Amino acid sequence: MNIFEQINILLIGEKPFVCYAKPNETIGNLLIQNNSELNEFSGQSGFVFMPFDAGLKVVLPFEGNSFQTEEFVVSQKESSKAFKPSEIAEKLAFEALVSKGIVEINKGIFQKVVVSRKIVLNENLAILDTFQNLIATYQTAFRYLFFHPKIGLWMGATPEQLVKINHNNFETVALAGTQLYSESVTWATKEIEEQQFVTDYIVAKVKDKVNKLIISNAKTVKAGNLAHLKSFISGELTTDFQLIDLIKILHPTPAVCGLPKENAIDFILKSEGYNRKYYAGFLGEYNKDNQTDLFVNLRCLEVDNDVVNIYVGCGITKDSNPEKEFIETENKSMTMRNILVVNA
Repeated sequence: MNIFEQINILLIGEKPFVCYAKPNETIGNLLIQNNSELNEFSGQSGFVFMPFDAGLKVVLPFEGNSFQTEEFVVSQKESSKAFKPSEIAEKLAFEALVSKGIVEINKGIFQKVVVSRKIVLNENLAILDTFQNLIATYQTAFRYLFFHPKIGLWMGATPEQLVKINHNNFETVALAGTQLYSESVTWATKEIEEQQFVTDYIVAKVKDKVNKLIISNAKTVKAGNLAHLKSFISGELTTDFQLIDLIKILHPTPAVCGLPKENAIDFILKSEGYNRKYYAGFLGEYNKDNQTDLFVNLRCLEVDNDVVNIYVGCGITKDSNPEKEFIETENKSMTMRNILVVNA
């Protein structure tokens, strides 16, 4: 029985599991929980699934559960249909949210804020076909399918590492700025500034707490049909500053909320008008064989019976243009829309 046949049985039986592949790998990892308990994360080794803000901090423990790996052999399907652009009311509502954010920036409340929206598609998703498309299409991303009967079903292909730790050595990234990918990407001041905000925040928070800090220059990276600016930041944890401390500093990063963090989060929670749930949270392996590999939950969707919720957002600075920011969210949504297969 291959990994996709097992997933089908798990979904029918409503058994908790996660299937995932790391960036640039073709190995599928399948962790199956042997009961339907909802385990709250408190530092135990396992696959963690964490919300953006409030919500259940879930872990599927490695200990006592089934874990296996298998080379992915995927069967790609054609996307079922070209989904229509968002309705004009959605466009106007999001542009008003962006404008509100710009007003607050000009007041000095924050330098940057990341606002988001939920795109609702009334479709019955063919989950396995869609997941196979996702695996094959976004090979440089962290790809996953997570299910728990008390949480629901999520899948995604995220380009952003939260943190990677091997014993005491850590690496994280500062990723921001988005445009459609081309062979001649040029970055405007707005995107360069946005990415630098993220880099500066992370460096300021960790520079006095870790050893051997290294910061790379920002470079353009491709993620699906999009381009981003990314810097790598690495160092060595000290005995009085450990993994859980680093995660508390990094999550949520300015790349998904803004700066200053507290003011930006307050604006998001009061102004977005919906619950992000696990979008812009983080997920991945926590303390597996003395290694941790966590990713920010971007480019993701949630399946809720016959509804597909796609979550997208963008960073707002003083130079933002509301219509351009809306277009950016439409472009980001295509990461998920382009691989969807729906049941007839």
